[in-house]
Amino acid sequence: MRRIAVLVSGYGSNLQAIMDACASGKLPDAEVVAIVANRKDSYGLQRAISQGIPSVYHPLASYRRWGLDREAYDADLAAIMGRYRPDVIALAGWMHVFSMAFLAQFRGCVLNIHPALPGTFPGTHAIERAYQAYQRGDITQTGVMVHHVPDEAVDEGPVILEQVVPIHPGDTLESLEERIHAVEHVLYPQAIAKALDGS
Repeated sequence: MRRIAVLVSGYGSNLQAIMDACASGKLPDAEVVAIVANRKDSYGLQRAISQGIPSVYHPLASYRRWGLDREAYDADLAAIMGRYRPDVIALAGWMHVFSMAFLAQFRGCVLNIHPALPGTFPGTHAIERAYQAYQRGDITQTGVMVHHVPDEAVDEGPVILEQVVPIHPGDTLESLEERIHAVEHVLYPQAIAKALDGS
């Protein structure tokens, strides 16, 4: 059985899509073995508890209070992750840029999903910025990508899968967000399966 760890900060809808894909066989011979949240109010923690999946709350704020840097936080999280022996670590709305103190321990294993096409709208609020660009007449489409995370660059790294999402004339920001999230929930399990196969 291949082992997936998922890191979340918020609602955890992509986490749910991954768990559902494992349960349905769309991610064959795979299981979510650990969920880590860095925010106490992350609904992802509740999803983990409801499924009986080991969960860890690991906040950066405590390290800041102790005068420790993100490298110390990342090194401790790497040690925690190591206990679960993950084949893939899926960042699913994880709002923290990892340093090499974490990434060097899991080379080739860390994946991220981003609601934009490669090279466009890196960082936060990508859907909102794409919608604003559409309104200015700069673009007619956006998309979703899943990529490896080899280093500290934000929303870069070798792309595993990507999918274009057109922006329609009648779209609101909310309708575009809804369509992008629907694509994410299909694309992320597919990309994880591809990564686990080594392709």
